[in-house]
Amino acid sequence: MLPTLLLSGLLALNPFAAGPRGPLAVPAAVVGSVDPCRLYGSVYLEHDPRRRSGCFAVVYLEPEEAFADLLVYPETNKLFADQAGLWYLTEGRNFADYALFVTHNRNLADFSFQYTKVRNYAGCRKR
Repeated sequence: MLPTLLLSGLLALNPFAAGPRGPLAVPAAVVGSVDPCRLYGSVYLEHDPRRRSGCFAVVYLEPEEAFADLLVYPETNKLFADQAGLWYLTEGRNFADYALFVTHNRNLADFSFQYTKVRNYAGCRKR
């Protein structure tokens, strides 16, 4: 009885198995950068560093349009903000689809953006 128990325990804890089974088989989440080409809709720009942890991404407001990753056209109606680069800027954090923290350090940002006055220019830059 004891050898059977030990053999079944050894087979259950097989160190030569292909990979973990059971609850350990869930792959770890891959941490990647934020894709600015997928951001559209209502956006709240957070400037308070104490609320940074609750934000979706860290962004940098680029002073030059040529170096920005994303050109943003601020829409006046939330219904028209339906493509990349079209943002409806909200006054309240609770009413926004995305809360973005605006940093003054370009190296800490996930991506940079610049406002544009022409709606057709809004969107991602071709790389």
